[in-house]
Amino acid sequence: MKFTRRANANWKGTGMEGKGTISTQSTTLDNAQLSFKTRFEQGVGTNPEELIAAAHSGCFTMQLSFLLSEAGFVPEDLDTTAKVTFEDGTITLIQLELTGKVPGISSEEFQQTAQKAKEICPISKLLNTEITLTVTLN
Repeated sequence: MKFTRRANANWKGTGMEGKGTISTQSTTLDNAQLSFKTRFEQGVGTNPEELIAAAHSGCFTMQLSFLLSEAGFVPEDLDTTAKVTFEDGTITLIQLELTGKVPGISSEEFQQTAQKAKEICPISKLLNTEITLTVTLN
């Protein structure tokens, strides 16, 4: 399977005083605000690190669902939080925190399957940073 997705960013002005927008092909983001405040402070809008966290948590969780299904399990609920740490101009850490409810699976098998999902998720493979994983099975 091969496909291409696209997004567009537009910026006007300087890095600190300027403003921008970002839009996605699906229009889920449609001229979402970008600014110094949305990235480095607490402004209304989004930022690249938040978007990476969203992409990584979504990709990892879908990958895990596929692996669980292949092993004969039907997940009732998989919830992943991705925390992206930005430090001195570099993303230094991504922490994935998974909580799941999967009938019939052992804690050990759930942990192993989640670890495999982390390793083969396309976004994990793309990122050049430390990625940790915490797993809780309900």
